[in-house]
Amino acid sequence: MRFEVPQFINVEDKLFGPFTFKQSIYLVGGGGLIFLIYRLLPTFVVVILGLPIAAFTLALVFIKPNGRPFIKMVESYLIYAFSERFYLWRRKEEKSNSVEIKELPETPQLFTDTQQRIHQQRVSDLAWSLDILDSEE
Repeated sequence: MRFEVPQFINVEDKLFGPFTFKQSIYLVGGGGLIFLIYRLLPTFVVVILGLPIAAFTLALVFIKPNGRPFIKMVESYLIYAFSERFYLWRRKEEKSNSVEIKELPETPQLFTDTQQRIHQQRVSDLAWSLDILDSEE
């Protein structure tokens, strides 16, 4: 038994002509609001208030910035405008990874100058031989 897999489930169904259900609601709501203003207020007030309402209604129906519905942009703006924003900058104290070296009290000289040079020579010879052994492997 074969079943047909639904496709285009992201596309909204058209209700009236090229308009979806949401777009139809926006058009009816905007037109109804303008009609109420027309019936209750004088003509010059209808023009002043009706034009922005008509423009906003048409934007809700037809404008899709970046492929998203205009109502999502309006929603994002309202959330941003009415949410709390309190920014406070404080300098953080940087934690130092270095270890503080405390000075030791003076101790008597353990090596003489000659012994110190011999000791440094032995250390450099040992480091050189370790480098040679390490590079051979």
